[in-house]
Amino acid sequence: MQDQRARFGFWRCLYSLGVLASLASTGCSKTPTPGSSPTDTPAPKAPVTLNVVDVAGSLALLQDAISLYATKNPNLVDKVNFTKAPAPELPGKLKAMQAAGRSDIDLVLGGTDILAAGVEQGLWTPMLPDHADAFPGVLDGYRPQALEMQKLAQGQALAVVYMPAGPLIEYNPAKVSMPPHTPAELLAWCKAHPKRFIYARPSNSGPGRTFLMGLPYLLHDSDPKDPIHGWDKSWAFLKELNSCIEYYPTGTSATMKEFGEGSRDMTVTVPGWDINPRALGIVPKAYQVAAFQGMTWVDDTQYLMVPKAIPADRLSVILGLMKFLLEPAQQALTYDKGYFYPGPAVKDVPLTMAPQASQDVLREFGRPEYDQWMQQFPHVQPLEAKMLVAAFQHWDQEIGAQRTK
Repeated sequence: MQDQRARFGFWRCLYSLGVLASLASTGCSKTPTPGSSPTDTPAPKAPVTLNVVDVAGSLALLQDAISLYATKNPNLVDKVNFTKAPAPELPGKLKAMQAAGRSDIDLVLGGTDILAAGVEQGLWTPMLPDHADAFPGVLDGYRPQALEMQKLAQGQALAVVYMPAGPLIEYNPAKVSMPPHTPAELLAWCKAHPKRFIYARPSNSGPGRTFLMGLPYLLHDSDPKDPIHGWDKSWAFLKELNSCIEYYPTGTSATMKEFGEGSRDMTVTVPGWDINPRALGIVPKAYQVAAFQGMTWVDDTQYLMVPKAIPADRLSVILGLMKFLLEPAQQALTYDKGYFYPGPAVKDVPLTMAPQASQDVLREFGRPEYDQWMQQFPHVQPLEAKMLVAAFQHWDQEIGAQRTK
């Protein structure tokens, strides 16, 4: 989220990771030893360099823990290179690498957008059940809603952080005296205040895609899980809303920058993109949020994804790193500065385990209504991979075409 949140920092099925079948007969012990990867894959003959690509701002939550793994395991990891990329651009790059037999990227950090694109194109190394032995009890360790989010990954990835996302409305109270609580009220406000409402392209924005997937529930569309045949009301609404929106930024960071500077008075948000930009001073602390009446939470998750064609010795190290990131001590770091609130995907990681700085930020910039709303309103998973890609494509062609920048 550092890039995605302008250092604003800011969803599918895992089953149970294991060992490469072709290596299962090596006789290696499946009991992990300190500093080793907990699999039967061969350890590297020399420390390796890992290349980690972030497409969702996940490094804000995970970079310190990844660096700590390298520090604790100098016999496995020489160094870690961290880079960032827009989610829509990475699948093409990975596909080209794999066609050329290269493996320049070892681990991808991202949300349901990049997960869905990679599943659709067959880019990821299957995790569960192929490597279940590397993650003993992983499914039992997830908090219930995060476990539900695992079902979206189709065994291709591992959920690492969790957030009930939204959709929510965030607004400047100095400019908006009565925030909208229904889509109809939002449309009426937008038409009365043209160019003052903004949201980002859904395929590269957590709040944008949450808004997109939440509308069918708010508008009582015929099938909220089928964007092509079941979203007639939602697509009609978005086309009408289009008439009072100047343009669509390509990411949430740009959206929040304009919103915080006063160029826009209202946007869609999720808890992390509300808390963190205010904590960082990107958005004024006094800005407020509103929930839609009778809303349904579309939950969000960020995942650990391993591209195909990774050599077995490097894969061993990567699986060990992934297991490490799901341990409670590292999960506690994901409270961060509220970027993906609450953050931990596993159970029994209370805020009191987080660094004091995280506790202080959430005490000052968190909102007590979030815990209330998370209990009050129902939760659903986002769209499964193929449907999510279809929704993005339809939005790009029918809503955002010629107006995205």
